[in-house]
Amino acid sequence: MSFTSVQAVDAFPATIAGLLAAYGDGRLTPAQVVATLWSRWQTLPIDQDPAWITRASAAFLQAQLDALQGQSPASLPLYGIPFAVKDNIDVAGLPTTAACPAFAHEPAESAEVVRRLMAAGAIVVGKTNLDQFATGLVGQRSPYGAPTSTFSEAHVSGGSSSGSAVVVARGDVPFALGTDTAGSGRVPAGFNNLVGLKPTPGLVPTHGVLPACKSLDCVSVFSLTASDAARVLHVAQGPMAGQPVFNTVTPQLPRLPRPLRIGVPAAPEFFGDADYAAAFEQAKAQWAMLREPDGSPWPVSLVPVDMQPFLNVARLLYEGPWVAERYAAIAGFIGQHAADMNPVVRGIIEGAHRHDAVSAFNGLYRLRELAALTTPVWRDIDVLMVPTAPTMPTVASVQADPVGRNAQLGTYTNFVNLLGLSALALPAGFTAGSLPFGITLIGPGGADAALLDVGACWQMASACVAGLDGQEPIDGPVNVCALGHGLQAAADSELSLPTACPIEAEPVIALAVVGAHLSGMPLHGQLVERKARLLAATQTAPRYRLHALPGTVPPKPGLARIPDDAPPEEGHAIDLEVYAMPLSSIGSFLALIPPPLGLGSVELADGSWVKGFICEPCGLAGAQDISHFGGWRAYMAHVKAQSAAADADRRAA
Repeated sequence: MSFTSVQAVDAFPATIAGLLAAYGDGRLTPAQVVATLWSRWQTLPIDQDPAWITRASAAFLQAQLDALQGQSPASLPLYGIPFAVKDNIDVAGLPTTAACPAFAHEPAESAEVVRRLMAAGAIVVGKTNLDQFATGLVGQRSPYGAPTSTFSEAHVSGGSSSGSAVVVARGDVPFALGTDTAGSGRVPAGFNNLVGLKPTPGLVPTHGVLPACKSLDCVSVFSLTASDAARVLHVAQGPMAGQPVFNTVTPQLPRLPRPLRIGVPAAPEFFGDADYAAAFEQAKAQWAMLREPDGSPWPVSLVPVDMQPFLNVARLLYEGPWVAERYAAIAGFIGQHAADMNPVVRGIIEGAHRHDAVSAFNGLYRLRELAALTTPVWRDIDVLMVPTAPTMPTVASVQADPVGRNAQLGTYTNFVNLLGLSALALPAGFTAGSLPFGITLIGPGGADAALLDVGACWQMASACVAGLDGQEPIDGPVNVCALGHGLQAAADSELSLPTACPIEAEPVIALAVVGAHLSGMPLHGQLVERKARLLAATQTAPRYRLHALPGTVPPKPGLARIPDDAPPEEGHAIDLEVYAMPLSSIGSFLALIPPPLGLGSVELADGSWVKGFICEPCGLAGAQDISHFGGWRAYMAHVKAQSAAADADRRAA
């Protein structure tokens, strides 16, 4: 049955979690949701809606609905979830314009991230507006019109991912893809009261994304909740085989420490915006309300941070040679179609002519120098909190000073990708003038899961969940869409997390392995079969000893903690790997563990505790102490070398 013959509904949940629940209990079907969006479009022609560049045709939408036949939320993690795609990301069957009509073309295949989301059941409904060639943070540089904030027609929407933010904020779709090189996935989130996830560079593949700066670009996610963003990232993340990797990612542990040390700018810059300055002070105070998912307090301390090294890095992005990457992305086009481009965008990109190969190397050297100055900051903090933007400019002020006002908006965003960091923009209430204000949490590269975990706790604890005024308490129904449009209010359950580690679409447990289950070892396949995902290669706290257990096949070690009153020199730090394993797989995994081994709690080098392999004391009798090797892998390499030497001696004899 065609969705056009299905009755549209008056309201549907605004979040991924809410829609999946409605599908699961039969209250809604994907066809009804698509029919509702289609009905809205009929009352607002696309030439009157600057958020969209291309809306999908009925045939395009129907083909995706047909592909869902026989599936359900149980089989597809994003079953029937409509989403929008920024128009510098390819979708097969829809044109890619990058907000430049002369550049428009229809790609032969979809970007890898789009392909993954569609394979997970999500439905592409259209392509959204942007600052031309993703060059800008204001959302005002497109011939397809200039979206404004969903909260004020007098203020900019933010860019370059302007349309993607607006269509989520007003309730068209539960999530949308943007891109983020200099803040394009964060600034629009802040100006539209949304969550904006900017993954660690390299975490989500950019194949099929028109580059801005290929070495820095990220695909970003706009959503109403951190837990929704986590669901999308779970599907989208991971390298693409056969494609170059510009940034390698080392996943960090999925939770930040307790107590939590939050860095804040010692002297934040707001360019005279007193309302935004006051809102940031309020956001700092809101950390006192932070709670664990079980409701227990999460102790937090705020640590002043000198931002100057970070701000010096930020200036490199446009004042340094990286602007030449923007020219490289469209060199053939700009050479023939310069007159077809937005003059502000063209002026910025043509700034590449000021740089040569020597400038490029000098820029890299300078970046390394400045990055070294930022490294000590992370010894004193676990996460850095900054205003997503220092001010929210009006459309008129941007028109009067398009480059200057745009540059101000990159104050707290431009340095992040140059340093390979992760970031998550979050709603943080409203100013005295009723404008949305947002914060951004910045973490080391690979800390995406931990940021999402904190972000979800922030949304649960504070009264600043996305909505019209942010005043309604979180423990009641919350209107989580910016303009309403007849969408149902989200229940508290839609904002909460399924687990303490929201990066997974199902509950997981962090599991440490020290021996035969390590990557490349004989029993590692037991983890692979259970879809365990590597979080970190690290060490135990220096309070353990490792033993080679006799008679085990394949060979296995036993890990034992030294007594608390034992001298510290008796302990060792032992190499291990930490995996995220679905809770549903723990039972079958436990059944495979032979005595004297079992699962207990293991302290890691950073002081956190996870579940992991331990050995009963009785099993250590007669076992060789191999702690001095530092880990099972080094010990097994030693055994292999000894065996090879013995074989050589026998052959020589």
